[in-house]
Amino acid sequence: MDDDTKQSGGLSRRGIFGAAGATALALAAAGPASAIPHKGAKHDPLQAFKFDIESTEGWVGAGGSAKEATVEEFPVSKSIAGVSMRLKPGGLRELHWHAIAAEWAFVLDGRVRATVISPNGQAESSDFGPGDVWYFPKGHGHALQGLGPGDAHFLLAFDDGHFSEFGTFSITDWLAHTPPAIAARNLGLPASLLAGLPKSEVYISAGKVPPAAPEAFRNGDPSTNQFPHKFRLAEAPAREFAGGSIRLVSSREFPIQTTMTAALEEIKPGAVREMHWHPNADEWQYYISGRARMTIFGAHGRAATEELGPGNVGFVQQGFGHYVEQIGPEPVRFLAIFNNPLYEEISLSAWLGANPAGMIADNFGLSGAQVEAMRRAPLVIME
Repeated sequence: MDDDTKQSGGLSRRGIFGAAGATALALAAAGPASAIPHKGAKHDPLQAFKFDIESTEGWVGAGGSAKEATVEEFPVSKSIAGVSMRLKPGGLRELHWHAIAAEWAFVLDGRVRATVISPNGQAESSDFGPGDVWYFPKGHGHALQGLGPGDAHFLLAFDDGHFSEFGTFSITDWLAHTPPAIAARNLGLPASLLAGLPKSEVYISAGKVPPAAPEAFRNGDPSTNQFPHKFRLAEAPAREFAGGSIRLVSSREFPIQTTMTAALEEIKPGAVREMHWHPNADEWQYYISGRARMTIFGAHGRAATEELGPGNVGFVQQGFGHYVEQIGPEPVRFLAIFNNPLYEEISLSAWLGANPAGMIADNFGLSGAQVEAMRRAPLVIME
């Protein structure tokens, strides 16, 4: 008996769930009188909600690489764009800022140093390792360096699906398009020296591995940033459930993170992230390990299922019902990122438990005893 087909009375747990879910949705759609509103109305099919970001060519240079998913590559994701970036030891994602989007990041592997300045002039330089998160509000100037010994791999998410990582405001691009006399006056350097600066955007360059301890800031300001940009998501307290766990970071836990929320979710073999929806946000997913099957429900009889694995991106539009099934021999681990600073969820079981039994009986055409047997509280991730 393998993990994907745990048996219960001759029927798999997944089979029970699928049959029950299909029956409930069919009953809810049809109603006791089998009345279907808007009969004959035509609705657009669901948009593709899976994208294999790691299979794209992306940008590759001596210091690292970047692969992105914007609305151009992934049309359904209008609210969130993503980038899978790698920096080699010493690789430098040059000084830059984002004009239209905040940057949220999760380190998947390796070590990276981020240096950022806030509008109040306070600067912060911090080292990030696997499981760490940073958040840079829109317009905060920053740079990233690979610390080695191996490559640093991290996921970037931006709170605007139209944002392109290749359209950022980079310092070399700006200086290359500024008259030398003006640039020299700003930098306090002779104009002749500027002739040796890059003539176009560097983006990611190869460089020296920075020292183990961050260098002092050039302006000599010793003040500590009072609004830190760093959060250790992998070390955050986990909400444990029978079928897995969830670690959450919202603006409550990480105050600077004012436009997004993220959840690091793990689903055990054979378990299911129960049927639910998010009333206040879209959900952008990146699958780290393991495999899963996600089904979304978009109203008007529209439902679709996709299988997702490492390097795949999934997307669920705000308010769309969905569930995630673990498949295969190992747990599935993924990031879920939401374009709202507060996390909200309504599960099917919690919703049914918060209604009068008589109303549920009438809605589904069930007996009182059958309604009484229904689950009253959410399991979130169920075995």
